[in-house]
Amino acid sequence: MESTRLALREAMAHGERAAELARLLDAAQAKLAETEDAAAELRGLQERLSETETRLQAAQAAEEKLRRDLAEQRYQAEVAKWKLSSVQVARWSRLGDAIKTGKNNPVRLARGLRGAAKPAKRPAAPKRQPVPQKAAGKPVPGASFQATTSTRTVGGTSVKLKPFRVPTGPNTRPHLTVAVVAEPHAEALLRYEWRQTTGFTPKDFARVLSAEVPHLLLVESVTTGPWAEELARPGEGLHALLSWCTERGIRTVFWHTGGEVAAFASAAGLFEHVVTALPKSVGAWGTALASQEPEPGRRTPSLGLLPFAVQPRVHNPLPLAGDRFDRVLTLDELLPGHLSYPDVLTSYRWPKAVDCPPGTETWRMAELAACGTPIVASRGSGSERPAEPLPLGTTPDTGADARRAHMALRQAYASGTMTQKVDDLLEAVGLPSARATLNISVIMIDRGDLDHTLAQVAPQKGVIQLVLLSDAENAVQRARDAMPSGVEVVVRPADPQLTTGTMLNRALDLCQGDLVAVMDAQDMYGEHYLTDLARAFLFTTADIVGKAAYYAHLRDVAATVLRQPSAEYSYLPEVAGATLLARRAVLRGIGFADVSEGWDQVLMRQCRADGIKVFSADRFGYVRLRDRDRWLLGSAQLVAYAPPELHALP
Repeated sequence: MESTRLALREAMAHGERAAELARLLDAAQAKLAETEDAAAELRGLQERLSETETRLQAAQAAEEKLRRDLAEQRYQAEVAKWKLSSVQVARWSRLGDAIKTGKNNPVRLARGLRGAAKPAKRPAAPKRQPVPQKAAGKPVPGASFQATTSTRTVGGTSVKLKPFRVPTGPNTRPHLTVAVVAEPHAEALLRYEWRQTTGFTPKDFARVLSAEVPHLLLVESVTTGPWAEELARPGEGLHALLSWCTERGIRTVFWHTGGEVAAFASAAGLFEHVVTALPKSVGAWGTALASQEPEPGRRTPSLGLLPFAVQPRVHNPLPLAGDRFDRVLTLDELLPGHLSYPDVLTSYRWPKAVDCPPGTETWRMAELAACGTPIVASRGSGSERPAEPLPLGTTPDTGADARRAHMALRQAYASGTMTQKVDDLLEAVGLPSARATLNISVIMIDRGDLDHTLAQVAPQKGVIQLVLLSDAENAVQRARDAMPSGVEVVVRPADPQLTTGTMLNRALDLCQGDLVAVMDAQDMYGEHYLTDLARAFLFTTADIVGKAAYYAHLRDVAATVLRQPSAEYSYLPEVAGATLLARRAVLRGIGFADVSEGWDQVLMRQCRADGIKVFSADRFGYVRLRDRDRWLLGSAQLVAYAPPELHALP
């Protein structure tokens, strides 16, 4: 009997495990089907978008042809009118008219003949007019600052690209208006930092700037355009502009970005502040300004630095449509001289890697790295070697090259963004640099190993608050000892009677940061995890950021796998719940469902229903740790039978 009971119990256990496996399989199949449906829907939308763009281009071409035909018909009508007028004023025609009208009246005939004998001015021939353009509606900000060249040529081969769409906003400091004279590169760096007024000239600046009086005038050391001559030899236009600013209390800054100091010293001395993008030129500027005698009523300008830096709105890893060009390009091949700066932003994202020669500007390499493009060491001058394929096994989207590219991107941002440089500038000239922050509150539920839990969150940067749900002994003191000074620690007991969603909701009510992160205590997070993740809010319009591409480690088989590597840097229907980083106001508006299993899936469905954008960032900085997960093992890409740190935590 005992053996029978044991056998029956074992059979029941096997049956329960089989039922559980069947349930998990059904759930996985349902999720896979849902993902396939979403992918199919996305493909359909992309196809419809492409078809619509094709039809739009055809309609625009037809419209342009109609405008040309209409202009030609109008010209021909004017020519016909001119010919008729020429005939009518001809002497023989006027004589004929006089004879016809005066044939029965000698007096009228004599008067008409005298009038016809006088010379008459012939009408001027009409000239072809330019083809009228489509009437412009309300101007779109930044519409003129878009990529225009979609074809690149390498080694005689032409490649067609889909240009990078330069964003038109938003700006970082909407309370601040700045009048800017700058070339396209500098304009791209500054245009998202404030409300920017450009395009005024020495003749119309008073009319243009009066429409919205600026708080600051920033003039770059331009060598082309309507202000170039004024900066080379200060004339009435520059003096009038600076006097206009002085009368209204507008700060004035001259920004040296290139050229000899002596060439701009006279003009720069008229401004209140001089800043340079070239640290090596600070000494020369100090000497030049000290040697000048200020004009009456002016003081010697202050001197500071404003170097070129990464602008997150345009220098970011958002990819072009399609795969990268599978070649290592030299810098000259990548950036031929005829490209406008919006086209340069497209080229940055195009190749698998770029070979930068010695002496390449630091800002150029930072911009390339910020766009996620690997930089390889040059073995000679950039123009001497033709493009070559990447060495086998070192494609930048896998392995060590991907990690190096990610670390280079991180370093480019860590060296300071243009937003941070502008903060310094505004502080130096005495203007408020207030802007929105990205402070983070972290929610963690302790799973029984408080030391491991705290070890995941303590190294993170940008955290102002930890909301910890834990029943561990001395949890409050241990958490405060582990977290950096200045981080608020809030500890509440984890109620086993409540679902995970309910506990997360209660923790959310305690959060005070601009962003809220939900971290899973059983997983592994690198020290740069939150810094990397929060960066996406600088260049996307998403309200929720996370990871759909991530590494996982399965302890039972000691395997490290990579989940959905193609999901990096894209807007997707869902991300992993343990990687959630969201705007606090948006997350409070949605809330967490009152469930323990699948709370993140319910949240993602709610986001799709409400039209909330979800963005999947990079694959690094997070590892999902599980004892076993057959579904994950079967659906992910095997990386190695080894610990995950080397691959996932650069």
